[in-house]
Amino acid sequence: MAKRNARAAQSAQAKIHPLYTKDSDSWSPVEGYRDQSYLRKVKPRSDGQRLLMEAIEQSHLTIALGPAGTGKTYLAITKAVEALEEGRVGRILLSRPAVEAGESLGFLPGDLQDKMAPYLRPLYDALNDRLGAKRLKALLAEGSIEIAPVAYMRGRTLNNAFIVIDEAQNCTYGQIKMLLTRLGWHSTMIVTGDPDQSDLLPGMSGLTDVAARLEVISDVSVVRLGDKDIVRHPLVASMLGVL
Repeated sequence: MAKRNARAAQSAQAKIHPLYTKDSDSWSPVEGYRDQSYLRKVKPRSDGQRLLMEAIEQSHLTIALGPAGTGKTYLAITKAVEALEEGRVGRILLSRPAVEAGESLGFLPGDLQDKMAPYLRPLYDALNDRLGAKRLKALLAEGSIEIAPVAYMRGRTLNNAFIVIDEAQNCTYGQIKMLLTRLGWHSTMIVTGDPDQSDLLPGMSGLTDVAARLEVISDVSVVRLGDKDIVRHPLVASMLGVL
């Protein structure tokens, strides 16, 4: 009986084949390459990303404009984490406007952090990827990393900090001006956004106007990323080219 069961198990196992194998052409959907390892040092994957990383290193204020998938937020978070880990700043402050993308979530229960969590999820994801869940939780608890809505930034002076303003296309001219003037001593600020993806009414977004006005200042870098800098699925670049 035992031998019969063993033969049956071997026969069943012989009929099981993996759907994808590393040697098969279908193993990776993106140009035969899929890197699943953690990269301690993030490297640019396009000329635009290289220019953005250099600008962040050289300027106290960097404005990154570009379509979805160009790595604006991820590179900004990466540079912020590097600065904190190397002791060049004392804290990271991340801010994002609480603007819904075309549909209302209605009233959200809980405290401020609970209410803002859905809007700030992309920032948490990037931080978690660079720090790990345990270290991120500890830094948030001790205040070394702060995530705040735009509405709570007025009146503050941010010294010795690395500030990232994400999705700035959903800020008005007045809001962006208020955020920029929060910059204090020994601080770096990065403003990211896609002017073509604003969820505000037409003409209300101030990102493009602010970038054009500040581009003439020597210590302000304005980096414009394009479709060739998209590092998501190749289909994203194709879709953005026709939409």
